[in-house]
Amino acid sequence: MIEDILVELLMKHNLHITTAESCTAGLISSTIVNVANASSVFDMAFVTYANDAKEMLLGVKNKTIKKYGVVSEEVAEEMAVGAAKNACAECAIAVSGIAGPLGGTKEKPVGMVCFGFYLNGNITTCTMQFGDIGRNNVRKETCDFAICKMTSLIKEKYND
Repeated sequence: MIEDILVELLMKHNLHITTAESCTAGLISSTIVNVANASSVFDMAFVTYANDAKEMLLGVKNKTIKKYGVVSEEVAEEMAVGAAKNACAECAIAVSGIAGPLGGTKEKPVGMVCFGFYLNGNITTCTMQFGDIGRNNVRKETCDFAICKMTSLIKEKYND
């Protein structure tokens, strides 16, 4: 499983990871800790479903939410940075999206998820459109993509 590879890479490079999750509500962190020895690379995570929680626990700026919307790469970036800082982790995965079935708009449809990845001070953001495939399917696809992307970023950085 990809989460096994992620944990192995984290251990190999003495890295720690945290997550800041909105639409997945802890699914990513739960998947990571399914791996034996995950406790050696994972200390804590943040489930920040509400905007106030993103601001209070992760330091997301209210002006960023107002300017770009909570489902934006800008917010995902601030979530990732805040999670890494608060967890003293070298790696962080942050997600904010619209799992559905409600909440979508023409500009930000159901199935849209914004990602922020923090790796030793470097930030990568992206947006995926998973489509209106059902709430739990959006959450699962988000989780799988996030773990795969972080694995790829670590492999790239450390030439694995």
